[in-house]
Amino acid sequence: MTKPETAYLYAREKHKGKTRADGITPDIIHLEAVVSRLKSLGVTDDDVLCAAWLHDVIESTETTFDDIYERFGQRVAVLVSTLSKDNNLPKKEIEEQYVKQLQGAPFEAKLIKLCDISANLKSLDSSMISKNKRKKATNKILHYLRIIKNDLVEKKSDYPKIESIIKGINEILKEKHQRPINLD
Repeated sequence: MTKPETAYLYAREKHKGKTRADGITPDIIHLEAVVSRLKSLGVTDDDVLCAAWLHDVIESTETTFDDIYERFGQRVAVLVSTLSKDNNLPKKEIEEQYVKQLQGAPFEAKLIKLCDISANLKSLDSSMISKNKRKKATNKILHYLRIIKNDLVEKKSDYPKIESIIKGINEILKEKHQRPINLD
């Protein structure tokens, strides 16, 4: 069994019975969407694919950094932790800390975050939450995209399909009458 397959099974077990904010969609469907987008960018690195499968596991389950480190190694654990909000901090500091983590994250973590943003916007688009909550969630997601945007622009020649992910995001934004994201 490959390392990403092991990470998939681990994530499936850890997220068993858990659903997205809509209360219907299983978490694993979101993780599959993120990994699928990452592969569409041409990512084949086992550690990056593992981190994509596991990117929500620290934040959403009882799994710790040490659990990931012991099972999947330091690189995967670091990627996952940079994509995880520290829910042990006071509520006011959680977002502030997360923004700092994203800013200083390795590029591979930012690629995972791009795919996460794309998948989140797509599922948010079809969720049954109120228009006001959807707009607020969309704005938060776009805030994260703006944080990583410059790094995406710098590396878009290495990953030309980043533009297709941004195009998909922009299609959703257009439907919501929001400004598109520009990678120039």
